[in-house]
Amino acid sequence: MELRHLRYFVAVAEELHFSRAAERLHISQPPLSQQIRQFEDELGVALFTRTRRSVHLTDAGRVILADARRTLAQAAKIVLDARRAAQGEAGVLRLGFSGAAPYTTLPALLRAFRLQFPDIALSLFERSSEEQIELLASSVIDAGLIRLPVANLPPSLIVRSIVREPLMVALSRGHRLARQRSVAVGALAHEPFIMFPRHVAPGLFDTIDQLCRAAGFSLTIGQEAVQIQTIVSLVSAGLGVAIVPTSLRNLQRARVVYRPLAPGGATTEMALAYDRDNPSTVLRTFIDVVAKLINEKGDPLPG
Repeated sequence: MELRHLRYFVAVAEELHFSRAAERLHISQPPLSQQIRQFEDELGVALFTRTRRSVHLTDAGRVILADARRTLAQAAKIVLDARRAAQGEAGVLRLGFSGAAPYTTLPALLRAFRLQFPDIALSLFERSSEEQIELLASSVIDAGLIRLPVANLPPSLIVRSIVREPLMVALSRGHRLARQRSVAVGALAHEPFIMFPRHVAPGLFDTIDQLCRAAGFSLTIGQEAVQIQTIVSLVSAGLGVAIVPTSLRNLQRARVVYRPLAPGGATTEMALAYDRDNPSTVLRTFIDVVAKLINEKGDPLPG
């Protein structure tokens, strides 16, 4: 059985006239009649009753007509899906992201991507930046949203900054510095810091550490927490202060205030990372969406 047999059968069944069906199929009538006979021989049943004046479906013909239409529709869908996948319009994107990404650019990226390409499924992995690098190297994910800087990047990895944002300090509402419009880094010299372990995001950890050293003191870690939400919650409980990306203002917690650091200028960046050798057309589609969300000058998105 071939798809053309089904296509010829459906045309005759819908026209109930061999000449009109042949014209619709852009073939002559004798080959069409021959193909229908071959199809009937293969099935071992008659699909049409024919007279000089009329053509009618047999019971067997009526039974298989719906199946034939479904099969042809499915075959057409296979062709369409294959072409869309080849063009990066269908498939699966495996995307990693760090814990702070949901409070910055991730929602905007996912909204834009799903709006333009609803037939691409998303498989999301929340991992630290270091873990995402490992997943990219082992081809477990196609792309990652990582926090810069990251050391020892594989040479095949392309990293493009997409968000640059200032660092700020998170304080409990009752903290002695909470009433100030901005907080000098040096004013935090004797404060216990709530930090993530260095291995979670060594680049950001070192940035904060260097910021404190430049202000004349060494970082004192009072508590450690892996999740950014936990860090802010511990600040709310009055267990210490935290230096965090500005986008964390979107994470509202009772009894937590956010203040700019003085002097300003300390920033952190989030980047899109992917392997240049990854052949996924869906990945290329995602990269294009990200590029469109970056302004025309190529500057990172604001935090």
